[in-house]
Amino acid sequence: MDISNILGLLLGLGLIVYGIIGGGGQMGWFIDVASIAITVGGTFAGLMISFPFSTWARIPKHFKILLFPPKNNPHTYIEKITELAQEARKKGLLALEEKAQETGDPFLQNSIMLIVDGMEPAKVKQILDSELENLTERHMADISFYEKGAAFGPAFGMLGTLVGLINMLYTMQENPDGLAQGMATALITTFYGSMIANLIFQPIANKLTVRHNDEMLCKLIICEGVISIQAGENPRHIEDKLLNFLPEKKRAKIKESGQSEE
Repeated sequence: MDISNILGLLLGLGLIVYGIIGGGGQMGWFIDVASIAITVGGTFAGLMISFPFSTWARIPKHFKILLFPPKNNPHTYIEKITELAQEARKKGLLALEEKAQETGDPFLQNSIMLIVDGMEPAKVKQILDSELENLTERHMADISFYEKGAAFGPAFGMLGTLVGLINMLYTMQENPDGLAQGMATALITTFYGSMIANLIFQPIANKLTVRHNDEMLCKLIICEGVISIQAGENPRHIEDKLLNFLPEKKRAKIKESGQSEE
């Protein structure tokens, strides 16, 4: 479980509360039902107009990915593909059919079956590239949901501020002493908008982007590895090629550990 999401949210809320109380304020000053309705309600209303219900239905899946990220370890995939390359070099591509069933990864399994079935290399690359493009489009559509929420929050906060200022100006003649209180109430909506944008929506969008990049790295390794196996490249050369997908420090560490084991 990735507790950084929960810790970050609690830390952010805690620092905001500390800033309010530590600055001599009171929590009651920052609670206004009408402002919450305009800012939070308006943000979700905008999202409802912008996205179909199928996107809303995937929200539980998004939170599952945030809290329980898939185990996308690129080094593990490099080891699997190197093992498959060695098997193909010894027994031929047809011998990979049984190995593909044992991988436990649908994308890797399907990719291996493409070359086992004798499909042309150009066609294999086209199919794999198409799958990656479709995956990216789906993920970006989900991420854009939260990016839009991050944009709508401050926008509706400003809208609420304008509503508050207009109400304040109309009532100022009857109650001049309420100017300061009216101004404070008007600004609360901006506070709410900034908070939900920078503490909820944008962090979720960023974390989902990180998850997408991790998954894409593993799938790119699979694509390159499978195409190299089909081309009959040396397993050692395939491993070295796939290690280049990793950061330099991690690549050097893996090579050092491999040499020490030998």
